[in-house]
Amino acid sequence: VAAQNCRKRKLNAILNLEEDICNLQTQKESLKKEHSQCSRLINQMKEKLNNLYHDIFSRLRDDQGRPVNPCHYAMHCSSDGSVLIIPKHL
Repeated sequence: VAAQNCRKRKLNAILNLEEDICNLQTQKESLKKEHSQCSRLINQMKEKLNNLYHDIFSRLRDDQGRPVNPCHYAMHCSSDGSVLIIPKHL
């Protein structure tokens, strides 16, 4: 009887572990899909930010009315929402 109970507990443990494996595989697939979606959204946001950056620099002019070179300047956004154009060498 003790051996029978031991085998039954072992079988139950195996079944529980197999169920856990199925649940974890399902969760893994769900997380993979979520990761893929987040990566895609991040890439879209990066592209939009890059387009905005180029649009802003295409409209900026220095004191003499010449276009501002984005190679020499960078945009800095502060926590209060203000945006500064600063030289990259600072």
